[in-house]
Amino acid sequence: MASFVIEGGNRLHGTIKPQGAKNEALQVICATLLTSEEVIINNIPDILDINNLISLLCGMGVKVTRLGKESYSFEAGNIDFSYIESKEFAKKCSALRGSVMIVGPLLARFGKAYFAKPGGDKIGRRRLDTHFSGMCSLGADYRYDENTGTFCFETGGLKGCYMLLDEASVTGTANIVMAAVLAKGTTTIYNAACEPYVQQLCKMLVGMGAKIEGIGSNLLKITGVEALHGTEHTMLPDMIEVGSFIGMAAMNGDGVTIENVSYMNLGIIPDSFRRLGITIEQRGDDIYIPKHDSYRIETFLDGSIMTISDAPWPGLTPDLLSVMLVVATQAQGSVLIHQKMFESRLYFVDNLIDMGAQIILCDPHRAVIIGHDHRIRLRARKMSSPDIRAGIALLIAAMGAEGTSTIGNIEQIDRGYQDIDKRLNSLGANIIRIG
Repeated sequence: MASFVIEGGNRLHGTIKPQGAKNEALQVICATLLTSEEVIINNIPDILDINNLISLLCGMGVKVTRLGKESYSFEAGNIDFSYIESKEFAKKCSALRGSVMIVGPLLARFGKAYFAKPGGDKIGRRRLDTHFSGMCSLGADYRYDENTGTFCFETGGLKGCYMLLDEASVTGTANIVMAAVLAKGTTTIYNAACEPYVQQLCKMLVGMGAKIEGIGSNLLKITGVEALHGTEHTMLPDMIEVGSFIGMAAMNGDGVTIENVSYMNLGIIPDSFRRLGITIEQRGDDIYIPKHDSYRIETFLDGSIMTISDAPWPGLTPDLLSVMLVVATQAQGSVLIHQKMFESRLYFVDNLIDMGAQIILCDPHRAVIIGHDHRIRLRARKMSSPDIRAGIALLIAAMGAEGTSTIGNIEQIDRGYQDIDKRLNSLGANIIRIG
């Protein structure tokens, strides 16, 4: 198991560019299964989850060609269903939660799909009900094989319908949209997720010949077509990485520029950091974070303690609450972080408390942070990364701590952040990878 050894106290300075969006990549790469023609995707990040998905598609018979450092060609002309029914396929699926999004494309194009019970982050229960009910509404049936741990979906032909989603699931919406584009008739999805990643998927599908109305809203209307063709698509920068860099720069920076962030697609993220007292300067499509000797958390208009919570888009993404929590430990003032969507994501704060942070963990969803205002530095310690976002939050804390920290299980961080140690070292950090 690999580790990071981090010497705290080194200030960050310079320019950094975010990678392509991980969550978008999982969707659009699965969408290449909808056509036998070539699909070219640019700005794909070189991270563990995406590489595992590409490996899974290769095993399925997709011809994958790397055209450049961040560009790939996908050609799903010959799908090998004997592999899809194999134990190796089930094992790979179970290790990658995003693999559930192959179900929609395979059902739509071939009338059957297989999927194994997923793994992924240890951040609490993450339901797949929206995916399954959506496929059933379109006319699919499924059964579960206890011996192999796989679900088998089959249909005699998908048919469009009206559906009101029980939750605005991003991956659920993506999966249903990919199934509906080749279904007969019209599908209307109400309470659809409308994150930029879903918008990007829909735009790519339209480029392939799909008919989708309402892109960017929570009401999508999809008119099925006979077949889709190839296209070329360029992905957005990763908004979660942009937010992570804002947090790093605010807590440990001497002036950091984050370039090519696609500012219009960041939504409420910049203003959420401003609530913590962070100065964010927009310079064209770049963000500049000046050195912060101090930053003061806002209060509500009536003077009550600030609450920052996650919500479906255009609300704040839950993936950045761990970062914001760490940044708040060195702020002036107090804040309540309310993680509504995942019940185990705040348990990593025990590490921060052991580092000297003043945090009250109220329950699995809420934590109150009382900032040190840089008067007391966090203490270095040995830690382990429980999931991608907690891992990057612990790395931010370690960079600002006094002494040398060790973070184990960094494979979790590698799942979402490309060469993060090298990129931060280029800004002045001192991070050594071991193992």
